[in-house]
Amino acid sequence: MDYILQPWPWYVSGPLIALVMLILVYFGKTFGMSSNLQTLCSIGGAGKFSDYFRLDWKAQRWNLTVVLGAILGGFIATQYLSDGSAIALSAETISDLKELGFNNAGEMLLPPEIYSWENVLSLKGIAILVIAGFLVGFGTRYAGGCTSGHAITGLSNLQLPSLIAVIGFFVGGLIMTFFILPLIFGS
Repeated sequence: MDYILQPWPWYVSGPLIALVMLILVYFGKTFGMSSNLQTLCSIGGAGKFSDYFRLDWKAQRWNLTVVLGAILGGFIATQYLSDGSAIALSAETISDLKELGFNNAGEMLLPPEIYSWENVLSLKGIAILVIAGFLVGFGTRYAGGCTSGHAITGLSNLQLPSLIAVIGFFVGGLIMTFFILPLIFGS
């Protein structure tokens, strides 16, 4: 049980991801979470309003089980397989986050400075959620997939567009970390 409670090393999780990718390639499937949004909209009848959502959603049922598994797995991992230890963050990262007003950095998965109901339902919280949701949705559609689809499936299939997208994800993350996050949360 102790082995399950600890983060898995790269030499265990990496080959497991590779095994899943080999199975998906064998069955002619691709991995990615964002395509499920298209499937869910198709199930909801969005195909009546946009050709983009006119697809055989029943052929994508297997991918919906991946989403269900991610949700259930995340719940089980946080509720039953977590030992409650602090998140391993460097002292410099904790110091930088405290300067931005994150007083409990590293002590919990979801910082209350962002995810408490009081902060989520504030004008600033709602603005962050709406703008971030739009940017993620637009970026995912514009890039032709999400981080998991491009970084796992696309790179493992040696797709140049996925390499370009992943480089863009990293550059965007750096811009967010060093420029936008301090603007939003800096004093």
